[in-house]
Amino acid sequence: MYTDPIADLLTRIRNASRANITICYIPYSKLKESILKIVQAKGFVEKYEKTEDKHPELAVTLKEGKVINLKRISKPGQRIYMKKTEMKFFKKGLGVRIVSTSKGLMTSEEAAKNSLGGEVICEIY
Repeated sequence: MYTDPIADLLTRIRNASRANITICYIPYSKLKESILKIVQAKGFVEKYEKTEDKHPELAVTLKEGKVINLKRISKPGQRIYMKKTEMKFFKKGLGVRIVSTSKGLMTSEEAAKNSLGGEVICEIY
């Protein structure tokens, strides 16, 4: 049992990226899949697929030679929230901040356009 499944997702991707492993496997959940959808759309990973087993997993294919830096911001012991006025570009547009809003998971730029605040899940650069 994991206390923080999002931190586990980020750590598995970070470790695989630093070890130059192209595919890493992560236990499936809808939240993890929506985080990976954003990460893939922003070009940090090549693709991800859900395996159809008794215990489904997400097979994440990383880009070769690209080291991904992932940082968990809001943790189970300390939740971090941002107001809609605080949503700005992260790392001058080169990084992505994933935010959980009332309309679902999105980047901080999308949240700023929709005039939404929320819990900061992680930062990727």
